[in-house]
Amino acid sequence: MNVATITQKGQATIPAKVRKALGLHPGDKISFEITDGDVIVKKIQAFDYEYHRSLTNTLSEWTSEDDEEAYEDL
Repeated sequence: MNVATITQKGQATIPAKVRKALGLHPGDKISFEITDGDVIVKKIQAFDYEYHRSLTNTLSEWTSEDDEEAYEDL
């Protein structure tokens, strides 16, 4: 089991085995997905992150709670 301790600022060090398994390096982006009390950590590819960030402001018509629920599995 890989364990980390949360600091007073809410930070934690990602264990070395996890960083190696995900191929994480300083400056990389990660995402946290919460599902039924569990958290899934994923490495975000730089291209994917920048592309998503550039589209954020163009997708405002799909930001209702109903839309979020309907498309959460995509």
